[in-house]
Amino acid sequence: MRREPAATSVLTYAVLVAGSTIMLVPLAWMLLTSLKSFDEVIASPPAWLPAEPRWGNYREALTTFDFSRYAFNSLLICVATIAGTLVSCTLAAYAFACLHARGRDLIFALLLGTMMLPAQVTIIPLFKLFASIGWINTFFPLIVPSWLATNVFAIFLLRQFFLAVPRDYIEAARIDGASELRILWSIFIPLSKPVLLTVTVFTFIGSWNDLWGPLIYLHDDAKFTMPVGLLNFIGTSGRAQGSPWHLVMAVSTVMMIPIVILFFLAQRRFIEGIATAGVKG
Repeated sequence: MRREPAATSVLTYAVLVAGSTIMLVPLAWMLLTSLKSFDEVIASPPAWLPAEPRWGNYREALTTFDFSRYAFNSLLICVATIAGTLVSCTLAAYAFACLHARGRDLIFALLLGTMMLPAQVTIIPLFKLFASIGWINTFFPLIVPSWLATNVFAIFLLRQFFLAVPRDYIEAARIDGASELRILWSIFIPLSKPVLLTVTVFTFIGSWNDLWGPLIYLHDDAKFTMPVGLLNFIGTSGRAQGSPWHLVMAVSTVMMIPIVILFFLAQRRFIEGIATAGVKG
């Protein structure tokens, strides 16, 4: 087995450490700012470290900011979106990977092309559609599309993984009389746990951090999600001196915790799913 030279290994680790440090600087700033007083936040020049850590900022932030209501709304939307994405995108990916139909590859190429369209391009027709059926100021516009296989990236990721499954498994199941849904459930789903978990993580992060959709469709404060509630908290803080950024950073830190926990719990499977999804194209 060939080993890398010591100098190359040291250089590689040095570059990784430097890159990690740069990526962690905003996170460190957020955490330290959450422990500062308001005067320290607006001081110029700014200081990295608080004179005295103010852990009470978190208690003040979570009592001033209606955290429990917004967190419940966000979790409800996340769970429903994840369920819809896994069900609909798995079915679509199986169809594109294993079912033969005229124009299948062309349709898939057009589907991938929609990833280049920004959300702002389609928001007006979508808003008019949802308004016509009375879904504005409800969670339906944020949940129902996920049940219609609108997550093209998830379809692509799952399809790439499905293409790597040996065709012999499928042919043997069909000879035994198994239906396509039976093949999907008994063969593909057990083999696809890493990539399904990867889709779950991506979907959770996208839904949990989504500001654009809830900002457009939700108008009632009781239905706001975490990002919209946080934006509203910044704009209506009532402080004459300015927005309470130390409290905003405290809420942002707490808001980040579910994502960090999910990633660390799913880290091994997550990386495995990313690595194996591109085995065959």
